[in-house]
Amino acid sequence: MAKVSSVAHAPPSHAASFIAAAACLLLAGCAVGPYFKKPAAPDVRNYTAHPPATTVSSANVAGGEAQRFASGSDIPGDWWTLFHSRPLNALIEQSLASNPDLKAAQAALSVARENTLAGRGAYYPSVTAGFSAARQQDPPGALAPVPSNNAFLYNLFTPQVSVSYVPDVFGLNRRTVESLNAQEQAVRYQMIAAQITLSANVVAAAVQQASLQAQIDATRRLIDINTHMLQILRYQKTKGYVGRLEVAAQESQLAQVTATLPTLIKQLDQQHNLLAVLAGRFPNQAAAEKFELADLQLPQELPLSLPSQLVAQRPDVLQAEANMHAASAQVGIATANRLPNIALTANAGSTALAIGEVFKAGTGFWNLGAAVTAPIFQGGTLLHQQRAAKAAYVQAAEQYRSTVLTAFRNVADTLTALEQDAEGLKAAAAAADAAKVTLDLSQRQWKDGYASYLSLLSAEQADQQAQIALVQAQANRYADTAALFQALGGGWWHRAEAGRADSIKTGSTKAEHEK
Repeated sequence: MAKVSSVAHAPPSHAASFIAAAACLLLAGCAVGPYFKKPAAPDVRNYTAHPPATTVSSANVAGGEAQRFASGSDIPGDWWTLFHSRPLNALIEQSLASNPDLKAAQAALSVARENTLAGRGAYYPSVTAGFSAARQQDPPGALAPVPSNNAFLYNLFTPQVSVSYVPDVFGLNRRTVESLNAQEQAVRYQMIAAQITLSANVVAAAVQQASLQAQIDATRRLIDINTHMLQILRYQKTKGYVGRLEVAAQESQLAQVTATLPTLIKQLDQQHNLLAVLAGRFPNQAAAEKFELADLQLPQELPLSLPSQLVAQRPDVLQAEANMHAASAQVGIATANRLPNIALTANAGSTALAIGEVFKAGTGFWNLGAAVTAPIFQGGTLLHQQRAAKAAYVQAAEQYRSTVLTAFRNVADTLTALEQDAEGLKAAAAAADAAKVTLDLSQRQWKDGYASYLSLLSAEQADQQAQIALVQAQANRYADTAALFQALGGGWWHRAEAGRADSIKTGSTKAEHEK
């Protein structure tokens, strides 16, 4: 670095005062803009065209309770406990503790935090210490000997301390740390989103496992019924009561029902493996618990955050906001890079021909220096980098808006789904009740001799099909209820391991802006 010769002859006692005075004068500068402002909450009062109303209920059906929406209510951090299933609670806690994707997100947060702390080191002077030892011989007669004792062969020992400091005149360091802080917050919210997604995925997988198991049981009963029907038809064909067409139709029906079973079994095994992996286990180490829909309790009181609160709760929205903040700071960095840069240096040490004389009087040296560098011509590089940073900020702002719109759409879709799920379950329950009545009447008529056994088996088949539809409708209500908690932010601010993310401290305060 360049040294100022007029300062080199100043008394050593003035070194500290020189650095301090220069630093105070240079720190009077103000960080270049822009100054990030938190986006305002959308001026929206409702998620859907019409405020959600209490859903319809279906009596005597698991998961058929009416659900009410409590506008403005808070979301519990352990919202899955509202399903009142101990195996489900245990599985989610195991997943939150052992899932490798979540652990990777936590490690990424540690990386971002350390990078932020490393960036703050630019606020302080850099101090280095060194020691050099050399043995040197000068050519006799060609040059005057360097040491004062006129020796041509000598040793040289030089310990020294160097201090350098770059005053943050135009806020380059402050904007850099501001960007790192914002990036850390973005990674924090990304980790929180991973936690919420993980818990919601476990609930959805458990519900799907219970639904598939019930469908498999019903399908196997259907296969038994159709097999029995085919046996009766074949017997009747031998007696001449029915033709080949009726037998072929029943064979086709049995084949179609049988073909659905392998797919259901495959899906059940996949859900079993998925639950194991979500909990951080290998598929062969999956827990032995089997979930059933009857063991889950449908939450009847559903919290519904106000639209103005949603943007402060959804981690993906907060992450997009942090990315927007980082992009804003990058504009300040690109602007500061186009301005002059000032560096202060100081060196102090001693030089002696013998190691024992290094710290004796008369061997010391020191120097102070200041250097100013300013970009004059860079081929347009810095200008275009500044323009690129501004365009990146516009991109981040539009991505933030898109994320907000997606968040509101998620909530609206889930509210509509819950309303229609209740209607669908009511219809499926009515169909199941009608099929059960038909089966009861068919059983009575068959016992009294007024109906054939074939008509009884047809009624049993219709009953089992109605039961499959009922199970699917029940599963939809449980899954979409979990989706609502996820869409509203999952209550992460109540969980100790997530914690409420601290406000980003940037130094771009209102006081700075007024400067």
